[in-house]
This record gives sequence, C-alpha cells and structure tokens, in this order.
Amino acid sequence: MDVKIQSLKFDASKQLLEFVEKKMSRLERFADRPTGVDVVLRLEKDNEKGNKVASVALHIPGGDIVTEQQARTFEEAVDLALDAIKRQIEKRKDR
Repeated sequence: MDVKIQSLKFDASKQLLEFVEKKMSRLERFADRPTGVDVVLRLEKDNEKGNKVASVALHIPGGDIVTEQQARTFEEAVDLALDAIKRQIEKRKDR
C-alpha cells in the first residue's frame, strides 16, 4: 500500500514520519484491497483541543474514507484518525 505523508507549515521529523508510516500500514489488516493512504499533518492556530491536525484519506475500492482529527500531539491525532478510519471501515462492512 502506498503511504503519502505531507507536513504543512512545519518540517516533520524522521521519527514522526516513521510513526505515521507504521500506523498507516496497519490499515491493510482492516480494509479490503486498499490502494493507498494520504496523510496531511498541519499546525492550526492554538486552541483548547490542541494545534496538531492529522487528515487521513484511505483509498479503497468503492470510495475513499476520510477523517480529520485534532489533538495536542501529532501522534495522538494520528491514533485518533486511525480509530475513526477503523470505525468507518466496520460500518461499511456491516452494510
């Protein structure tokens, strides 16, 4: 599966990129024939939820699954996005 990672308004560390790559590779276990995933990490203006945002778009046959999560750290935002994608995959399978 092809994982594309973009970081907007900052330079992502190698450690963060490896973390995101590892987490996104787990989606192959849940989704049927995923073709790729696009991850956009960006900084927002500071607010109470946190200023780190992770947008994830999983490309699978039948349509993309997209989520955007905000947290205090990028790792937490990526974890929240991964959980949201898993829930959407489960809903789609139940139909």
